[in-house]
Amino acid sequence: MKTLNQLMQDIIQLTTVIETHYPELYKYLSETPMALGEATEKKISTTDLAQYLETLKSQLQHHMDTHTNGKK
Repeated sequence: MKTLNQLMQDIIQLTTVIETHYPELYKYLSETPMALGEATEKKISTTDLAQYLETLKSQLQHHMDTHTNGKK
């Protein structure tokens, strides 16, 4: 499994691609929840970040699949 740092770098890279090439999708990223559990003291785990990264990838893929002028 990737480290926390590697996952954060992947998330940053993907959100930068979305911001640059898909600004119409980027504006909705702040609405993408990152469930961190009920405890406010809970630290973010690699599993949490991996799930969030997969959510971002899914949203981007769905956007590209549903918009005929999508860029790849």
